[in-house]
Amino acid sequence: MQKIDSFIAEIASFVWGLPLLVLLIGGGTFLLIYSRFLPFRYLGHALNVLRGKYDDPNDPGEISHFQALTTALSATVGMGNIAGVAVAIAVGGPGAVFWMWISALVGMATKFFTCSLAIMYRGKDSAGEIQGGPMYFITEGLGKAWKPLAVFFSIAGLVGALPVFNVNQLTQAINDILLAPNGVETGFTTDLIIGLSLAAITSVVILGGLNRISQTASKLVPSMVVLYFLAVMVVLFVNASEVPHYFGLIFTDAFAAKNYTGNPMLGGVVGGLIILGIRRGAFSNEAGVGTAPMAHGAAKTAEPIREGLVAMLGPFIDTIIVCTLTALTILVTGVWKTSDSNGVTLTATAFADSIPGIGPYVLLICIAVFSISSLFSYSYYGTKCLSFLFGAKNKHIYNYFYIASILIGATTSLSLMINLIDTFFALMAIPTMIATIWMAPRVMKRAKAYFKNLETT
Repeated sequence: MQKIDSFIAEIASFVWGLPLLVLLIGGGTFLLIYSRFLPFRYLGHALNVLRGKYDDPNDPGEISHFQALTTALSATVGMGNIAGVAVAIAVGGPGAVFWMWISALVGMATKFFTCSLAIMYRGKDSAGEIQGGPMYFITEGLGKAWKPLAVFFSIAGLVGALPVFNVNQLTQAINDILLAPNGVETGFTTDLIIGLSLAAITSVVILGGLNRISQTASKLVPSMVVLYFLAVMVVLFVNASEVPHYFGLIFTDAFAAKNYTGNPMLGGVVGGLIILGIRRGAFSNEAGVGTAPMAHGAAKTAEPIREGLVAMLGPFIDTIIVCTLTALTILVTGVWKTSDSNGVTLTATAFADSIPGIGPYVLLICIAVFSISSLFSYSYYGTKCLSFLFGAKNKHIYNYFYIASILIGATTSLSLMINLIDTFFALMAIPTMIATIWMAPRVMKRAKAYFKNLETT
């Protein structure tokens, strides 16, 4: 297992090299400037669309704008925001958070373009159902000659959509917060029992299809964000005197990299810190990876730009708000310096320090909801990839592999799981970003017409 672990880590470092950084952040920056900072100019209008002001029940699609966003958010507002941030700070210190922010701000533009394309170029699967996502906007928008790129995305998506990281961290949280402190001996047996329980819960929801997934997500996601927000506010209030210092340190340490303990990259430790922040940011908000367009592609709308505007709210909610709350919690309590813990256990230590007794249990509830809701959405992404590759009649087969992978995630190491998902997220981003940048002029042409029409009505 150690050899497999180090082999996967090497692959993850290789694919997350300079070319992918240029493609994700350079490409996202190009889209942001090319759109003349459209995500920031139309933030208010995006919120009106999300509220349902422009909904039409006769529009094509399966789910509402709100359900599409919450389905996408239930995948992104997950363990990346609690465990992923903790991993970033444990290795990179406060400065890693700054580069996660940059990833999110640039990611808002990327999400706008990718999810607009998901509606502009919806395709049909072999069963005749309307579908959206990078594999469809590549083939429908660029033609059959580009199909190998769509196939490449779908193959990478089969592994990238597996829930192994979320399950791994939820299992670790249950062991460290609930079982071990109460005298229960933890090990492979308890991990397996947790895995089997999660597999059973997930089966009930995902075998019910997208409507059940989106209905469950639209109920869980808002409540979990509110609960987590309130819990973090308590931690920050208890440590209020430390907040200004550490908020400032996020900015200064981003360029000094004094707390970075990873390998130098791009010529130095600052380069290593930038790569770390971008990787964790991409894992957190998935902008440019191509998963969210699969959820937004199912939205009930005839207007692509509207869906792009709703989708761009995802990175802001996910990384700028939720990840920052987690980061400040870990930083102001000082546990990032005093604890050897990593991942979700580091966040739990911060809660335990500030809210003795119930703190870790409140976090465990949040983690359980974050993680379980993520399990539902990722299964939908994987079935769409399998459906594209082998036909809609076979898509249900993916769910059985997906459920089995829950057991693997529950019983394997954190580093192996995080490097595995990082690798395939990187591979998914390559076709998504290439196609998005290529078709960006088409999105802007449609956007200009949409906003012009909006002004006249």
